[in-house]
Amino acid sequence: MSAASSVDAVRERLARVTDPELDRSIVELGYIDEIDVDGDRVTVRFTLPTAWCSPAFAWMMATDARDGIESIPGISKARIQLRDHMHDEEINHGVNERLSFGEVFPDADGGVEAIRATLDDKARVARQYDAVEALLDAGVAPDQLCRLTPSDLDLDFDDEADRAAVELDDGALVVTVDAAPLRRYLRKSRTVGVFAEDEPLFRTPEGGPIDPEEFEVVHRRGRLAQTNMSGQAGICDALNESRRRKLGREPPETIDAD
Repeated sequence: MSAASSVDAVRERLARVTDPELDRSIVELGYIDEIDVDGDRVTVRFTLPTAWCSPAFAWMMATDARDGIESIPGISKARIQLRDHMHDEEINHGVNERLSFGEVFPDADGGVEAIRATLDDKARVARQYDAVEALLDAGVAPDQLCRLTPSDLDLDFDDEADRAAVELDDGALVVTVDAAPLRRYLRKSRTVGVFAEDEPLFRTPEGGPIDPEEFEVVHRRGRLAQTNMSGQAGICDALNESRRRKLGREPPETIDAD
């Protein structure tokens, strides 16, 4: 693998790492400053929008980046360097030395697992809203949505097709919809464990099946989650741009991430 292709592979893997609060790729958000590849070793430097971003969130992004890069064939070790953060020394030391969050921050109330689970489920609800909107736009009725299962979708997790076929009413009707929001929802559902081929595709925020009579209430709750994340992302985008200007850094090249 050439150096250029190695950098591309690292960037592609980093595009799968999300800011857990915003549910957006750290590449798309412009957090990545530098990617250095030296043989089978990689160093990634990144900066968050503010120096006081949650240490737990920063830790999740750093460890996810490290683990994602080290899953690339031919890469043996990734070194992650968070820059210009009030806890960058502790986080960089802990992540690169494979310590736990609790070992680095003994005063913290537990580890990051519970925080990650809460944020992942919030992201699932927001992504569900986008997926449901795509189906509603295609003419799928709420009662049909409530009966859908993952097996009704002709969509592979890793397939990048633009359109997806959806079987309705036991295959009596097939509609095609934008695949991207469905793919993103399925990927997050798999992450949080809300996924089984023969169980309801869409769920309440608590994880139960949706009663068709309660569909509108559940969908509104999804819109609130999606709006909240979009609003936070807008604030972070502005803070990130302002901070980079003050630090004299050009905005890095961004790419779209699914």
